[in-house]
Amino acid sequence: MPPRRQAARRTPADGSIPAPRSPSGQGDTARQELDALRRGDPAVFAALVRRLHPSMVRLATSYVSSRAVAEEVAQDTWLAVLEELDRFEGRSSLQTWIFRILVNQAKTRGVRERRTTPFSSLASPQDPGAGLSPDAFFEDDHRWAGHWAAPVPGWDMPEERLLSSELGGVIQEAVDGLPPVQRAVVSLRDGQSLSAHEVCDLLGLSEANQRVLLHRGRTAVRAAIAAYAGRMGVAV
Repeated sequence: MPPRRQAARRTPADGSIPAPRSPSGQGDTARQELDALRRGDPAVFAALVRRLHPSMVRLATSYVSSRAVAEEVAQDTWLAVLEELDRFEGRSSLQTWIFRILVNQAKTRGVRERRTTPFSSLASPQDPGAGLSPDAFFEDDHRWAGHWAAPVPGWDMPEERLLSSELGGVIQEAVDGLPPVQRAVVSLRDGQSLSAHEVCDLLGLSEANQRVLLHRGRTAVRAAIAAYAGRMGVAV
């Protein structure tokens, strides 16, 4: 018998060869988590709450009058998540969907308290780049447009100090002390690793304002870390 011919491998129109699919990529992990949540797995739900709840409370405080009310908003959000989980269509990541529910809940509660202020008005759109060096970020035509052009000093401390509960408290206090809009952006970008696009969409910010708010928030947190390092006798 003549040898069996292998099927020709299809390639994109540009001639490049597609990378093989990973059997255990992030998409699979997210899908497994979602399936477990829909089955009512309590361990998976508890892990999700531990991962997201602190940032949810911080974000809610940007819309409501107190941390106690923010805690109530976060709890109401979790109830809504359980009720609506079967309707989640996967058009965004699960955590982005959860934060969207949170923002809607917090806005509704804030309106009731008559103290909601749009994020866009807090972001000073008239002068979004005030006080920033023009070299702080890569240019728009750069591959990493919008990212810092140089590493942030003060973050590359020994790992054991970064993981210490004392430093963790310093960072948390610094984030909690940021103005509401900066706190929300830093919590979502650095605390939950949401993309700039997701944060802009979630909070109603322009890309320029989001970038500046993130820079200012990170700078304040960096200063708190540097002050802590100075007290500990660590050069940064």
